[in-house]
Amino acid sequence: MKRRFVFATGNRHKLEEARAILGGRVEIVSPADLGYAGDIPEEQETLEGNALQKARHVHGLFGADCFADDTGLEVAALGNAPGVRSARYAGESRDPLANTRKVLRLMEGVTRREARFRCVIALILDGKEYLFEGIVEGEILERPAGDGGFGYDPVFRPRGHEESFALMPASLKNEISHRGRALRALERFLCREEERWRS
Repeated sequence: MKRRFVFATGNRHKLEEARAILGGRVEIVSPADLGYAGDIPEEQETLEGNALQKARHVHGLFGADCFADDTGLEVAALGNAPGVRSARYAGESRDPLANTRKVLRLMEGVTRREARFRCVIALILDGKEYLFEGIVEGEILERPAGDGGFGYDPVFRPRGHEESFALMPASLKNEISHRGRALRALERFLCREEERWRS
């Protein structure tokens, strides 16, 4: 029987990514699957702080092993903004299209378009806290390309690829993305922990 983890998210895209990468090893449920319809707070000033806050909130609700992520787009020409404010860059409405338009507006005429996505995962396992990180380097396109993915995916092209995240099949994006890399770091840790669970 697979060990169960609560993924502290209300974002179905993130839930699908996590299940695609980790589903063969553990069972992943969301707070909504357990009947929780409230908000999950993210009020900290760093990705690490937000990930920990979300994981601690869900752990407090259910007392279960859980994990949470926080992700930021860091654009070099914008002083690594939007960063921890990525989801709310254009306001508290958390409108992905408005966020993307704001980035493109601020990047008009900018030739150095380097950017990266950074994802931090906080895990609470048997009451202990752990952090994992995944980073993918790339650049901001001059206009959106593709309608797949979510968030800033249409305007971010990872280094070494011709397509934006929004044009990639989900399998390729999961393989190279920031969240995919953080989730695989988590997976490697859980693989080592399995030996302890069995003993």
